[in-house]
Formats: sequence, structure tokens, C-alpha cells
Amino acid sequence: MQPKKLLIVTMMFLFSASIVTAQEEEKKKTMEIYGFIMMDAGYNFDQIHPDWYDVVRPTKLPTFKNQYGTDGNFFFSVRQTRLGFKNYFQTPLGELKTHFEFEMFGTGVDAGQTTMRLRHAYAELGKFGVGQYWSPFMDIDVFPNTVEYWGPTGMAFFRNIQVRYMPIQGDSRLTIALERPGASADQGVYAGRIELANVKPRFPLPDLSAEYRHAGKWGYVELAGIVRKMEWEDQNTTAPDLSGDAMGWGLNLSTNIKIGKKVTFRGSALYGEGVQNYMNDAPVDVGIKNTGIVGNPIEGVALPVTGLVGFFDINWNEKFSTAIGYSSIDIDNSDGQTNDAFKKGQYIVGNLMYYPVKNAMMGIEFQYGDRENFKDNTFEASITKVQFSFKYNFSEAFFKK
Repeated sequence: MQPKKLLIVTMMFLFSASIVTAQEEEKKKTMEIYGFIMMDAGYNFDQIHPDWYDVVRPTKLPTFKNQYGTDGNFFFSVRQTRLGFKNYFQTPLGELKTHFEFEMFGTGVDAGQTTMRLRHAYAELGKFGVGQYWSPFMDIDVFPNTVEYWGPTGMAFFRNIQVRYMPIQGDSRLTIALERPGASADQGVYAGRIELANVKPRFPLPDLSAEYRHAGKWGYVELAGIVRKMEWEDQNTTAPDLSGDAMGWGLNLSTNIKIGKKVTFRGSALYGEGVQNYMNDAPVDVGIKNTGIVGNPIEGVALPVTGLVGFFDINWNEKFSTAIGYSSIDIDNSDGQTNDAFKKGQYIVGNLMYYPVKNAMMGIEFQYGDRENFKDNTFEASITKVQFSFKYNFSEAFFKK
């Protein structure tokens, strides 16, 4: 054999051997501890609800002048800091994988606080998974390489408790899930009416969601859908009876497209009705509609929603990267909602990230968002921020001896 051919064969053998060794090592992994420490600092030229001082959420912008004080505030935060654990167990039915992860960004009753918040509590065995994890209706790979925590306003983004079945796994995949139901109801201009005080939501069925992704060397395209049943019951004994129901549904088309070796386009287009609580930043699922009927003057309706995301991630070289793009969400309001009800939100971000050494990142990011109300044309709120972020990743894997 010629020396050149011998060299090529030897290199191919060593490369194949390295792949096999890496796969064998991966199978021996029993536990992984990972996370990052992150600090954000920045200046908000405008104002936002004080619980959301370190993010851009159009739904949390003021609905009238100086609702949240005066413009111009500096902020510091470590709320993005994260810690996670993954475990791998061999069983007669295959490998059991568990995923537990939390961060320090308080929401709900802890909104505005630096406190532990559960992200993932999930277990997977073969083609089945249970626990809290990404909803199949969303596509986490659409999230751009930005440091603003909340992310694109028009993106489906929801970690939900679910039972999922994955008949196709890998780069191309098919997932079907039953998810925890839940919705919100906007009582609009009727919020002070006594008749609505005892209207309570009811969810007789779980939400049904599914996704299919087709992947190739160029990237992937994914289509996801969801169907949900929402009911509300008037527990008052006096007329009128305000009970009702609505069917929520949505379709989400998303993609990652590789443009050369340095650029990736991340995008999605979503439309649905009554799926706002699956969106990254949206108001209520159900609004009030006037019927004009004497005995039943109002009824609840699922509100239509449109969400768009388009971002470019650019890796200039090993030391620098940029993410830049736009996102929007648009609600078709019902006629019973208040004039200052949320109508449309827009979101623009651009940054320059620097990676001085392995596992370390620092960067500067420009952030903009605005809010349009339903019928209040006299006031429009916007937010402009500059954020500096510093991040250090860490991870440690444990293997069978």
C-alpha cells in the first residue's frame, strides 16, 4: 500500500475509534452537574413595572404616563444564575434519564425577587417522558443568543407539566403530549360587576399538543399544534347565567436555517385562539364580548393571537458573536375589553458578545420594546435599555468506574 493511502486509512481508523470511545464514555455517564453564574447591569432610559426591572416585557410597560415612577434607572441583577442536575440510570427497559434544574428568577408570588424557581423536573425512559419540561407546542431552538432574560415577545415559550410520547427521536422527531390545562380570563370593563365575582374557570380535559421536526444538514423545520378546552361556570344563583366555554387551538411553524458556516437564522410564525398562556409575553386567553341579548348581555370568547420571531445569530470568530432580530405579538381584542387592554407588543434586540476564555462570556446589548393598547390612541409606551452581562459556565460529569 502506498504511504499516502496508508496514512489516510490510519487517520480514518483513529477517527472512528475516537467516535466509538466517545460514545462508550457517554454511555458510562451517571450524573452531570452544570449551570452558570451570571450578572446583568444596565440602564433603562424609560420605565417598566418594578417587578420586571431587568427584562423587556411589552405587557408590563405602563398604560399611562409615569405609572411606574419616572424614566431613567440603573439596575443590577444576578437572577439569571442557574444550577441543574442530570442523572442516567440503566434499567431493563433502557436508560432512565432525569433532569432537575432551577434558577434564581422569581415569578408569580415571587415576582421581582431573587429566589429559587423551578425550571425542569423531568424524567424520560425510552419513548416516554413525564414531569415539567418544554411544551411540544414551543421550540426552544428559536431562542436567540441574547442576554436579555425574557426573550422574544412573539415566541411560544412555556415549561409545562406533561406526559409525552416520542415515537420518533433524534434530530428529526415526533412528540405527542397531554399537558396541564390552565387559562386566564379578562373581565374587562365588567370587572367591577357583582355578577362576575363568582365566575370560576374549569378545565375538564388536559391540553393536547404535538410537534414534528424534519432535520437536515441545512438546519430543520418544525410544525407544532395544540388543542385545549376551556370552560367557566357562573356560581351565582341569580340571572344572568354567565357560564360558557371555548375551544383554544394554535399552530406554530418554526425553523433554524444555516446560512454559510457563521450565520444561523432562527424564526417562527404562530397563530391561534386562546393560547396566550403558552406565549412568552401575552395577556389573557379569554375576553368579554357584548352580545346585545337582554337576558345574556355578555359572553366569553377565546382571543386570537399572532406571534412572529426572526433573529440572526452570527459567529464572527471564536471570540466574538452577534445576535440581532425582531419579534412581535398581536391580539385581536374583543369589544368588551377596556380601552387600555394590551393589543400589540414589539421587541428588538442587538448585541456584541465576547468570549475571552473557555466558559466565560461578557457583552453589551441594546434592547427595545413597545406596547400598543386596544383603543387608547393617546398613549403608547416603549422601553429602551442598554445591558452589560457577565457569565461563567461550569459543568462536571461523573462516570462509572
